Amino acid sequence: MGIADQFKDKAQELADQAKKKAGEGRSQGQERTRTEGRERTQNVSERASKTSQQGRDKARGTADELRERRER
Repeated sequence: MGIADQFKDKAQELADQAKKKAGEGRSQGQERTRTEGRERTQNVSERASKTSQQGRDKARGTADELRERRER
């Protein structure tokens, strides 16, 4: 094996390593994106639920006030 062949082999090895690392980075990025998306969806859902509950509580309070006024 000549020196040129050794350099070609090393170049190919480094190229393969770079492709592998790029693939791993892409996979990690995709997983991070999925995780963040799930967290955002959960946060939005929790806020919506809280807001709905607050609206129901306010409506009940208003209904109670109206009943009290009618009873007077």
